[in-house]
Amino acid sequence: FASYYGDHMVLQKKPSGAVVWGHGELGAMVTVTLSGASGLIIMEKTAQVKGPSGTWTTVLDPMDQGGPYALTAEQGLENVTLRDIYFGDVWLCSGQSNMAMTVLQVANASQELAAAARYPYVRIFAAAPARSHVELEDLEQIDLPWSIPTAAENLGHGNFTYFSAVCWLLGRSLYEALGSPIGLVEVAWGGTPIEAWSSRRVLQACGLPEDTGRHIWVDKGGREGPQISFQHGSCFNLKLALCFASSLNLALSSSTSPYQHLSGPQTPSVLWNAMIHPLLNMTLRGVAWYQGEPPFLSPRVQQPPLSHQALTSPSFWGTGEANAFLNTDQYNCTFPALIADWRRAFHTGSAGQTEPLLPFGFVQLSTYRRRSADDSFPRLRWHQTADLGVVPNARMPSTFMAVAMDLGDEQSPYGSIHPRDKQNVAHRLLLGARAVAYGDKDLVFQGPYPTRAILEVTRGLLNITYSQELICRQRDAQAFEVRSGISSPKRCEREGNTDGGFSPPQVCCSSQASPCQWLPAPVVAVGSRTVTLALSGCRMLVLGLRYAWAEWPCEYQACSLYNPQGLPAPPFL
Repeated sequence: FASYYGDHMVLQKKPSGAVVWGHGELGAMVTVTLSGASGLIIMEKTAQVKGPSGTWTTVLDPMDQGGPYALTAEQGLENVTLRDIYFGDVWLCSGQSNMAMTVLQVANASQELAAAARYPYVRIFAAAPARSHVELEDLEQIDLPWSIPTAAENLGHGNFTYFSAVCWLLGRSLYEALGSPIGLVEVAWGGTPIEAWSSRRVLQACGLPEDTGRHIWVDKGGREGPQISFQHGSCFNLKLALCFASSLNLALSSSTSPYQHLSGPQTPSVLWNAMIHPLLNMTLRGVAWYQGEPPFLSPRVQQPPLSHQALTSPSFWGTGEANAFLNTDQYNCTFPALIADWRRAFHTGSAGQTEPLLPFGFVQLSTYRRRSADDSFPRLRWHQTADLGVVPNARMPSTFMAVAMDLGDEQSPYGSIHPRDKQNVAHRLLLGARAVAYGDKDLVFQGPYPTRAILEVTRGLLNITYSQELICRQRDAQAFEVRSGISSPKRCEREGNTDGGFSPPQVCCSSQASPCQWLPAPVVAVGSRTVTLALSGCRMLVLGLRYAWAEWPCEYQACSLYNPQGLPAPPFL
């Protein structure tokens, strides 16, 4: 069998058929049998080992949820049997360090670990971090083979190792909601940009430029390969996917491109090649993704300008996230393109068993610095929705999003870039999964979003209508912006905090005398589905409105607007 099949695994249940594959002697016939607990053969399939790599593949008939089963592959006198196999739903969890944070690291970790024994039918698997300059057929290494969850041995193995807290909490909640066995596959590496998880097709589709630095690749044994030079945009002895590398927006003291020094997991396509491509034959039910923050916003490495040692250290790429300052404004292309590309690849690789619109959930960026004036975080949050604010949408069908900008954790021992409240993240993902992946049409899984805005010019007011009932948790004079200024409201005010570190709605005003500038538009009234903003400094042409447009827009679970289900209104522009 291929590397990611083993005892205790979960295979995808009906209506899809689970793909099973492995290695054998070229030309030989392999017989695959599925047996019940009594040893009765339920299903038998045959497949021929084909070249050039000597692999066989078969698709099992769709199976109802349940188990345990045994799966045997037999070639001549040789056979291998995998036991304690269940059929259920298989979810892939990928991304960076916030996905790699283990159950050991989250809030209430001891209680979460102690509860592991109650979920023997949520099975877990973790691929080892790996990179390759070519697409691999199978995983090179596994951190955690298919396992029944246990507190110390696997769920709480260590920091940023296995098992992913977001993935586990989502899977556990899916099991509670559905009653079906759940298989969870963790494929994550901290501090890696989306380009590293993208195939060559994605990079080309988004027109990402080639770099003019030099790259180092590492082979299976960890040995550095030849240094490849790039001259005038041309590429020699290297596939196009590795030719690409755009410049990091780092304040480097040197004038040379940072990619002249960087190698490893940030290189475009290397994680797609080594960690995603090998899994394409797997039949999946859904994907959960948590990626995007900048890698150098880690407490373990110095802030820019960064030394060559810091840029190439494992901690640099192992603890943060990556796209808030790398190709930020290309994320509205790269992210939808990655989703579409993964869907096509998994559908094709599984012989059509993984559905073409594979449900894809993701976590919108949380927070990092409380009073930062940098707008890279809100821009990336916006780009995560393909600049449409909510999902699913026309550019991102069959997707769902967990808003996390209100879950900031300044006291996290792993740095504020790694908030410990992964329970709320998983709960918000669960709601989206139930609605989008499982068709629960009556379930509210999104926060309120504006549907229209009416300007009352004579009164200097802007009335915004929302899609849902509103709950105002904080009347923040800075949450909305219109490039205008306003006085503080009297009710629903934040107590004891008047600093400018939060971002209310803002409006963009324009006059011939001055260029457009964003200014606060204080909330003066909140109705059941309406918000009224004062535009005292902006009564001419209003060009734009934005909400929660800040790196750290609010205190913990205290942004301005929520719905009655406790879901925050997402940022918008």
